[in-house]
Amino acid sequence: MAYIRYEHNGIRGVGEADGDALIPLQGIDAIGRTSSLEALAGADRLTQERLSISDVRVLPAVTDPARVICVGLNYRDHIAETGREFPTYPVMFPKYASSLIGAYDDIAVPPESAEVDYEGEMAVIIGRTGRRITEENALDHVLGYTVANDITMRDFQYRTHQWIQGKAWDASTPLGPRIVCPGEVDLASCGIRTVVNGEKVQESDLSQLLFTVPNLIATISTFTTLEPGDVILTGTPGGVGYRRKPQLLLKPGDHVSVEIDGVGSVSNRLVAEVL
Repeated sequence: MAYIRYEHNGIRGVGEADGDALIPLQGIDAIGRTSSLEALAGADRLTQERLSISDVRVLPAVTDPARVICVGLNYRDHIAETGREFPTYPVMFPKYASSLIGAYDDIAVPPESAEVDYEGEMAVIIGRTGRRITEENALDHVLGYTVANDITMRDFQYRTHQWIQGKAWDASTPLGPRIVCPGEVDLASCGIRTVVNGEKVQESDLSQLLFTVPNLIATISTFTTLEPGDVILTGTPGGVGYRRKPQLLLKPGDHVSVEIDGVGSVSNRLVAEVL
């Protein structure tokens, strides 16, 4: 099962994905703090109102999340390309809800940055509230998984040893299109890849994760309560543009996509931000 947030004829809703169509959920117009696992599972399906996904605007996978927590240095091959030692505790930083855009929306390149980079990632969407969640119970709190591109302004990221100023730009992070429920994704070996202008630039699988999804949920929920609609970005594989020789940095006119086996893909064009 998978869920999609959408807009159709000016009305926003949530639908259950069924191939190339979606089935609207009655009384559910958002995925967030008020849409728990139980609320989504118990919603009536309006089967007489099936919509073609091609006829709707796909929205960011969640609505105004209270927390968007990102993990850096989590794929072994990416850590190796940075030359850093393997961390013993997850490297984390926040984004804001305003950073999120739909799976097919344009990414606005800000005039202030000349070093815009891609980072294909799997995102975890929380579906049940919890604090101090154990690793054994962590997946009981997961609504599902989706795809993200953690677009990064490297020239801002490395101005300090903190990363938020390079990571939390408005309208910079595609998230979606589907939230695929647990049990339908092989977290042990699911493949992930990023393509820029037709060239594959990242390819790995989830077995490369240093900190697993249950470990991340347990670690994060130690210091903050996780709520439905919260997002955890799990890190990016090796092959980021900043570390390539020569560097491969993004500019207006480029096209970038991220695909995760069994989950879906985001596909976005880069455009100059209109001030």
